[in-house]
Amino acid sequence: MAFFASLKIFWDPDSTIITRMPELYPLFLQPQFHERVWGTRDLAPFYMREIAGNPIGEAWLTGDQCTVANGPLAGRTLAELSRQFGTELLGDTNKAATRFPLLIKFLFPRDKLSVQVHPDDEGAARVGQPCGKTECWYVLQADPGAQIGLGLKPGTTKAEVERAIRETRMENLLNWINVHEGDMIYVDAGTVHAIGGGAIIVETQQNSDTTYRLYDYGRPRELHIEDGLRAAKEQTHAGKVIAGQPQIGQGKSQTNLVTSPCFIVDHFKLTSAWEFRRPRHTKRSVWCLIALRGCGVIDSEDAAPVTFTGGQAVVVPASVERFMLKPQWDLEFLCASLPVEKVGEPSTSTQTAAGTLTGA
Repeated sequence: MAFFASLKIFWDPDSTIITRMPELYPLFLQPQFHERVWGTRDLAPFYMREIAGNPIGEAWLTGDQCTVANGPLAGRTLAELSRQFGTELLGDTNKAATRFPLLIKFLFPRDKLSVQVHPDDEGAARVGQPCGKTECWYVLQADPGAQIGLGLKPGTTKAEVERAIRETRMENLLNWINVHEGDMIYVDAGTVHAIGGGAIIVETQQNSDTTYRLYDYGRPRELHIEDGLRAAKEQTHAGKVIAGQPQIGQGKSQTNLVTSPCFIVDHFKLTSAWEFRRPRHTKRSVWCLIALRGCGVIDSEDAAPVTFTGGQAVVVPASVERFMLKPQWDLEFLCASLPVEKVGEPSTSTQTAAGTLTGA
């Protein structure tokens, strides 16, 4: 019954054939695993797959080529559905009407990532890319002493950066800060940055893979020094986000981790069923639910229930007005979306490893 209720009539004017096209419903996506030199072969506790080849560094949860695993749209990619359904899937706040706006990943760094920088929207447009890359990192786990490099030390010039790259010591020019479980780090486009080993991170970013690698600790990989220095900004809003106060309800806790012009990320804990409804008289955004711990079941009208657990993602189309989320027996997850009104940059601070506190 649910299958037929999720279909609608579709007329193809080119073939004059009337067919039935599936309506949208919460989409359970298969993650894609990407090998990285800095990755690991142990993805527990989120993924138990056996890794025989090169280390895995990233699990893409909402990549363009991630496929749907449930319902009538099973086997279709997120990119295909974005082109087909447009605002019905993505909402009316997305800058590109037929392109999925957010790329969400799990990162498993065993070693340091390269020192890199991403262009902003304007810089990306100059090189023919659809958007820039502002991102944020939610720290799921962190070993004692785990660090990230966030921005250049004050007063550092581009000439000093070029010289330090040649002398294989550029990491000394970064602000290295300690990270802990539960931290949210905001990294707006133009920030020179690096991630150290010893943490598991959920990255939410604009849907772009444009990366300029400035420095790689002597590893024999291509560098993009000229492009990277052009994209780098002396001052950005990067830092640890000052999180909002939790909103506590019966069986539900919600905390806003970051609100920015490019995305909103909220953290939820559920111990009893909760109905999610879209606010009336506002624009709509696609919702991306990322399970961190526990298990949950999504019930929505005219669709089969969807179960997801830690490391799995469900995309809730903008056309889905409400759904019930039932934890079994508890569920911790992130919800990433686009802002439905104009917002500014988040408030952040940077506590360096040396103890210097700065604000942005």
